[in-house]
Amino acid sequence: MPSKILYVEDNPQNMRLVRKILTAAGYQVIEAVDGLSGIATAASQMPDLILMDVNLPDINGLEATSRMKASPELATIPVIALTANAMHGDRENCLAAGCNGYLAKPVMKNELLNTIALFLKTASEAHKQTETKVAAG
Repeated sequence: MPSKILYVEDNPQNMRLVRKILTAAGYQVIEAVDGLSGIATAASQMPDLILMDVNLPDINGLEATSRMKASPELATIPVIALTANAMHGDRENCLAAGCNGYLAKPVMKNELLNTIALFLKTASEAHKQTETKVAAG
């Protein structure tokens, strides 16, 4: 079963490009166009990874990420900021808000796919360790 990725993005061109890259790589893509629907979609769909734009029309992506990370059900899902905010300090702000990773737009295809693969592998290994501890518990 392919990994499920939620992409929270309000720009249709960015959404189309990332969807094309991810589906061609074999991922299942779920989409949300603002922060609040991103939170709701994450809760209902339980994706394996979330790509989060920062500049969204309702609450920004950092606030959406903070709210997700405050939810025990969503806290372990890796969130990668995918944003045009590429000034000094923007990466740190994204990480401080709870994002696990950061990619500046425009993102290169290989950089995007490699980053996603790394975070999915790390999340899978952490999940297996948790299962082992529970089974041994």
